[in-house]
Amino acid sequence: MTEPLRVDVGIDKIKDSLMSRVDNTDPVEVEKVGRYLKHIEMYRRMERTVKREGVSVKTENGSQTFVKSHPLLNEMNKVNASLLSIEKSFNFLEGNDNHSADDLI
Repeated sequence: MTEPLRVDVGIDKIKDSLMSRVDNTDPVEVEKVGRYLKHIEMYRRMERTVKREGVSVKTENGSQTFVKSHPLLNEMNKVNASLLSIEKSFNFLEGNDNHSADDLI
C-alpha cells in the first residue's frame, strides 16, 4: 500500500526550496517568494476556518433560513489562482533540477 500524500509541508521547507531555485540577488524574485509564502499562509488559515466551521453555513435573513457554501471557499479559489500565477512567473535557475517532492517532506 502506498503512503498517503502529505500536503502539510512546512513554510520553511517551501521557502528553502524556492530560494535555492531562484536568483537570490534579484529583489523581484525574492519578493515573489515572499508573496507566494504569504498566499500559502492565507490559504491555510482559510482552510482551517472552513474545516472548523464546515463547507456550508446556515444563513438567516429575516424569516428566511437557508444553507449556502462557506464564503471562504470562493476566497480560497482566488488565493489558489494567485498562487498558480506567481508559480508561473518564477524565473527558476537553469541546471538546478535535482529536486524532487521528497525534498519537501
